[in-house]
Amino acid sequence: MKKSLDKMLGSFLVFLLGVMVLAVLWQVFSRYVMQSPSSITEELARYLLIWIGILGAAYAAGQQDHLAINLLEEKLNKQNRKRLKIGIDLLIIFFCVTVLVIGGGNLVYVNYDLGQTSAALEIPLYIVYTVVPLSGLLVIVYKINEILNPEKYLA
Repeated sequence: MKKSLDKMLGSFLVFLLGVMVLAVLWQVFSRYVMQSPSSITEELARYLLIWIGILGAAYAAGQQDHLAINLLEEKLNKQNRKRLKIGIDLLIIFFCVTVLVIGGGNLVYVNYDLGQTSAALEIPLYIVYTVVPLSGLLVIVYKINEILNPEKYLA
């Protein structure tokens, strides 16, 4: 399951990055060659950057590429290292549930309820903010996988 999730999420991130590059290239072309900057591509690039950053953080968490200070882990035996890793993963899951899923879900709901739309694209802002709880759910899936298979993730 992890490999298919990695492939799907990685491919989606590459797609988003490609769309963002095209949007920025069009923005530069329209600004300097046509002397008429496009506000749509500017807003699109901004929202794509948000999605790439937040989903990229979930992808990095799944790849164990996130920032970590491993001073304590190196001093522990294998059994205690496993316990520490599970404890850290449980704290990450707690954070994701409370902040990203519940808090992000509330953010999506408030924007849905208010009916706010973006200025140039006129898309509902709750769609833009959906990435927050989605990313939280992805991190939770990755961390549960690590808890269930700790020997794969221990150095």
